[in-house]
Amino acid sequence: MTMSNPVFRRRTLTVGALVATAGLTLAACGQAASTADESESPTTSVEHPILATHDGGVYILDGETLEVVADIELDGFLRLNPAGDGTHVLVSTSTGFRIINASTATATDDEFAAEAPAHVVNHADKTVLFDDATGAITVFDPHDLGSGLPETETFQAEEAHHGVAVMLESGDVLISLGDAEGRVGAQLVDDHGHEIARSEECPGLHGEAAAQDEAIVLGCQDGVLMLKGGEFTKIDSPDAYGRIGTQAGHEESPFTLGDYKTDPDAELERTEVVSIIDTASGEMSTLDLGTSYTSRSLARGPHGEGVVLGTDGAIHVIDLAAGEVVNSFPLLAEWEEPADWQEARPSIYVSDHTAYVSDPVTATMYAVDVESGEILAEASLPAAAIEVTGV
Repeated sequence: MTMSNPVFRRRTLTVGALVATAGLTLAACGQAASTADESESPTTSVEHPILATHDGGVYILDGETLEVVADIELDGFLRLNPAGDGTHVLVSTSTGFRIINASTATATDDEFAAEAPAHVVNHADKTVLFDDATGAITVFDPHDLGSGLPETETFQAEEAHHGVAVMLESGDVLISLGDAEGRVGAQLVDDHGHEIARSEECPGLHGEAAAQDEAIVLGCQDGVLMLKGGEFTKIDSPDAYGRIGTQAGHEESPFTLGDYKTDPDAELERTEVVSIIDTASGEMSTLDLGTSYTSRSLARGPHGEGVVLGTDGAIHVIDLAAGEVVNSFPLLAEWEEPADWQEARPSIYVSDHTAYVSDPVTATMYAVDVESGEILAEASLPAAAIEVTGV
């Protein structure tokens, strides 16, 4: 199917900073961090940086000791996104996607401007940004970060919406479809913006994950929409309303791990069931964990295993092929998901064999071996962590 009006696409070369530094201050524990051009000599070197937002900024932690190396002060509610190059992180602020060099604990002056910065997706050595307010999609090579803003390609969604986009190995781009009222599906366009495939079988589309053989899975209110081999396939939930909104993928595994909610009228459904999508067979199954969890609870282990931080305070490890929990490691006290999604709650991020878990009640960060449950490190933070990520 070819659209008569192709998705707009252009290539631009962006130079210089796109954000003023007024109101940005940095404070560091130990060596000082500063707003700087990355061509200058770094004042700090962090080998395995872990980042955590808090009310007022972003902590950069040493991934081995969990020591706070720097505290980058930023206003507003902040979202953390790995930039995709193993060094930088993009922070969604009120004005755009701000760039932080995590390895040098440095906030740069550079920002990709956006009216409503939302999803960031790393795939096929490309990073894709989506602006919910305008539907503008920005694509760049994250390895070009470091000295000003890199060259970008820009696409445009048909209408502005809370969306997501992914660039594939081929250069084709997956773009969600929707408007201010909601999302309905997705389209695949080539590098000139001409439509290749389209599906409007995904009501309430939200969240994406990549699996083996470049299967891209999008959550729907009644299952998932999978793009594989240039074609869309709808995989239905076992329930008439089986909503999936958050997923964790692993590009060497055929499975994605998702949340699963079955009450369309619930203001906040504290589900205890997760979804497992097999992208090889095109089938979905569910697993009752016996404990609830949140959107910041899902991760993947080093071998593709599912990892879930439950409200029972334990880390649960799932064999996704078998569809069963194979290990549970108690760590925190029991907790309950807050009604406000922006409020701090325990969060998990997995890097290689280590799970980093925040406990906002005690303002503590833990590093835990995913396979043994051994606590490798723990440290108190100056304030409770909200989101956690790494590079």
